[in-house]
Amino acid sequence: MSNKMKILQFRKLSGPNYWSLRPCIQMLLDIGGLEELPTNMIDGFYERFTEALPTIHEHRCSVGKAGGFFQRVEEGTWMGHVVEHTALELQTLAGMDTGFGRTRETGDTGIYHVVYSYIVSEVGKRAGELSVDLCEKLIRGNKYDLDAIVQELKELRERYKMGPSTSSIVDEAVSRGIPFTRLNRGSLVQLGYGTNQKRIRATMTGETSSLAVDFAGDKWETKELLKKHGIPVPKGMETRNFESAFEAAQRWGYPLVVKPTDGNHGRGITVGVDNDDLFKHAWEAAKAQSKNGYIIVEAMLTGFDFRLLVINGNLVAAAKRVPAHVTGDGKQTIQQLIDEENENPLRGYGHENILTEIDVDHQTKRLIWDAGYTLKTKLPKDEILYLKTTANLSTGGTAIDVLDSVHPANVHIAERAIQIVGLDIGGVDIVAPDITTPISENGGGIVELNAAPGFRMHLQPTKGLGRNVAEPVIDMLFPPGSSCTIPIIAVTGTNGKTTTTRLLNHIMKFVGHTVGMCTTEGVYIKNRLVYEGDMTGPNSHKMVLTDPTVDMAVLECARGGLLRAGLGFKHCDVGVVTNVSADHLGLNYIDDLDKMARVKGVIPEVVKPNGYAILNADDERVADMADNTKGNVIFFSLEGKSNPVIKEHLKSGGRAVIFEDGTFCIMKGKWKYPLVEAKEVPITFDGKAIFNVANVLAAIGAAIGMGVKNENITAALTTFFPSFAQTPGRLTMMDMGYFKVLVDFAHNVAGYEGLAEFVKSLNPGRTIVTLCLPGDRRMEDFEEVSRIAAETYDEVILFDGYERGQEKGYISSTLQKYLIKHGMDNSNIEIIIDENQAVQHSLDHAQEGDLIILSNYDITGIHKRLVEHKEKLEKEAAKGVKRESRLY
Repeated sequence: MSNKMKILQFRKLSGPNYWSLRPCIQMLLDIGGLEELPTNMIDGFYERFTEALPTIHEHRCSVGKAGGFFQRVEEGTWMGHVVEHTALELQTLAGMDTGFGRTRETGDTGIYHVVYSYIVSEVGKRAGELSVDLCEKLIRGNKYDLDAIVQELKELRERYKMGPSTSSIVDEAVSRGIPFTRLNRGSLVQLGYGTNQKRIRATMTGETSSLAVDFAGDKWETKELLKKHGIPVPKGMETRNFESAFEAAQRWGYPLVVKPTDGNHGRGITVGVDNDDLFKHAWEAAKAQSKNGYIIVEAMLTGFDFRLLVINGNLVAAAKRVPAHVTGDGKQTIQQLIDEENENPLRGYGHENILTEIDVDHQTKRLIWDAGYTLKTKLPKDEILYLKTTANLSTGGTAIDVLDSVHPANVHIAERAIQIVGLDIGGVDIVAPDITTPISENGGGIVELNAAPGFRMHLQPTKGLGRNVAEPVIDMLFPPGSSCTIPIIAVTGTNGKTTTTRLLNHIMKFVGHTVGMCTTEGVYIKNRLVYEGDMTGPNSHKMVLTDPTVDMAVLECARGGLLRAGLGFKHCDVGVVTNVSADHLGLNYIDDLDKMARVKGVIPEVVKPNGYAILNADDERVADMADNTKGNVIFFSLEGKSNPVIKEHLKSGGRAVIFEDGTFCIMKGKWKYPLVEAKEVPITFDGKAIFNVANVLAAIGAAIGMGVKNENITAALTTFFPSFAQTPGRLTMMDMGYFKVLVDFAHNVAGYEGLAEFVKSLNPGRTIVTLCLPGDRRMEDFEEVSRIAAETYDEVILFDGYERGQEKGYISSTLQKYLIKHGMDNSNIEIIIDENQAVQHSLDHAQEGDLIILSNYDITGIHKRLVEHKEKLEKEAAKGVKRESRLY
């Protein structure tokens, strides 16, 4: 056991993924010298573990009852499993109760996939690191500090989690099926998708008037505006000059309130200023918090502090706020009373609980001193000592719900005040003897209006009824009948997903949608490339879904993104799986087709119940995915009605899309609806490009699922051409004059098989292919691609691209070896390592009647090279330059 456990890889899975339909952390854990040693073989581990984490007793594990996990540890389980449960328990101890976890072996001895859920991703990741460290110490019997571990996680939680107000709105949205996207590490959140999105920052919304926020932020302007409208406010003045303020204080007399005009959360406010020295201190405190330098000095109203919350013009909550305080018992010191109050289970660190711990700061010490005491003083029995001048919950204050006792006149005043300023969500701070009589009669008044008021005091008051104040916010943002999301089409599969995605983008654009699309070439908005690169993962999906101009999303979802980070959405309206074949096997421990199918199968799993899964009936693994979707199923097939899956599906009244006698047909039960002939669909090359025929079938199924009319599907299919503009790098043909160039991004065995079949169907003269394969492919893939090439092409030019850790020349030399093995003469093989030089060589040496097949990766660069070469040839032709012709 000399080697320590090592975390080989950490991944945040932000949404549905290979392991779970919820956000998770995936850890690749090497248990080091422990190898396959179970917990019952480590001396004293069970005793040390149960002593360190007794609360983990509640974990049920696979046993299915409380204490089940302890039973597994005692009987003997793998250390990866222990790390999983420890990471979950550490999060629970830090106030984030989450319980999903899985630990699975990989193909390598002693290395495990450890997957567990999180609430705050940064805390989840750190919990994994700390759980490994804690388990190491428990194995060796070393000392550990659990309190310090939990405190570290709590501090991370407070730094990164959404505040209680934001969380309440998000939770209410989620309960209604409204998706949310956190736009920063603070409180900026998007609710919904695309054109139907709304944004909030804490309790400000995208509908909140910036002018109203400015008004509310300037306490003096607000006060003057309310005063002009006959709303009771305390008399006062605004000034930057201390002498003027001090003179007014002498004239009015104490007690007073001193505060910055632009402060918030009670910062810089001093209440109950009753002498000259305190006035000077209050002035300095307000100055320190003021950005514009202006200070308000006003008469102190007598009474209690009330907060009334108005949303969308209606009073929805009211609370009586009490500053942090302790009550003496004649025995304990003030410090002991504070410590005792902080032990109250309702109080916690930051926002983890209903109330916040009371912090002894400078203000607290001053109030204690003003009362004639110190922290060591034993407070007389039943005496109440206030420890803060304001009643904010964030400084330890308490709240009592009083909504049902607010006088109708005060309801009217509060609602009118917020509407005068123009806020959609606003807090009204009132000081009055009570709230049950009109403040215009009892000497009370409005002392402040607040934009972005906190919700915590209303959600979880110390006493009284909690109010779901997030509900009217969501009602306001998404009135009944309004939509919160946009249609999402998700496309996955081994081959054809990019072409299918692009074809669907064309169909949806044709019927009037503003489409956001993710592909391996980049992110497109309104058919314009806005971000170049392989954009098929969750971050790319979110880029589309957060764009406010998009009303339809067509998202390619690749294996790598699903394994690395999950999906960028929770549900889709239509999910397409084109096929599952041997590609990327052996990577990320996905080493057979069944596991690959499990990865791709995530897409039909997240289809909405009223949505559609579009599945390839000719692929057994894809067809089986119908058992795991909650949506409706539309199968597609090249085999037509002879496919047994199609037969059974149609018998039960299902729908399918088939290719029969050269025609694309829609099937509904026993009825057939011919749609369009393949010869009318350009990307099928008169039906010769079989893989594109399959892609068209998938796209038709998805369009049906989205409710597109048959005539519109036909019109869109017949106007989608194999070209750099619409299908870059995907089976495009360019006539160079005396020879032709076919470009296709074949990059796996199935892709090269389909390309070879298509080339043969053209009955070409001499064929020359540029050939490569990513360096991380299996040796059997290299051999199979070489066999296909040797049987199909006359000459092969090899280059290296996507080396992925291999030495330069490895790809070309490996392909060359297998080309020769499968019968190609070495004289017909040329190695040009650089991709662009290989392409140029093929173009420069092309003869009349040749077909050049470019299976290349630099799609944009190669297209530019082809255009330039064609222009050169056209100029030469205009000058009468003759070319040799080859006779076959």
